[in-house]
Amino acid sequence: MTTWNLNGTKHHILICNGSSCMRKGGEEVTQAIRDEIKQLELDDKIHTTRTRCNGRCKDACVTIVYPEGIWYKALTEDMGREIVRSHLAQGKILEESVIYTYDQEGFVAPENSDSIEGISKKVKEEV
Repeated sequence: MTTWNLNGTKHHILICNGSSCMRKGGEEVTQAIRDEIKQLELDDKIHTTRTRCNGRCKDACVTIVYPEGIWYKALTEDMGREIVRSHLAQGKILEESVIYTYDQEGFVAPENSDSIEGISKKVKEEV
C-alpha cells in the first residue's frame, strides 16, 4: 500500500468509479485524467482518487475537484483532459459541465444547470 507525501499538492480530484459512472466510461475518464496530469508534468501538484458512488448517477461520469469543491458531470475522456488543462493548470472552470460549486454556505447548483435537482436527504428522527 502506498502512502503519498501530499505536501505541495494543490488539487485533489475525486473520480467516480461507481457502477453507473463505470458504465458511462469511468475507467477511460480516470485514465485520461491521469495521463493528462502526467503529460503536463503535474504529478506533484495534482492527486487523484478513485471513489465509489458519489450520488449523482444521472450525471455520470462525475468528477469532483478540490479544494474548490467543483462537481463536473457527464465527463468524456476529452472533457477529463480539458479539466486538467483548463481548470487545474490555468484556473478556468468549465462552466458548461458544472453540477455544483461550493461557497461558504455549502454546495450550490448553477442557475443555468440542466442537471436534475435530485431528491433531498431526509433528516432521521431521534428515537
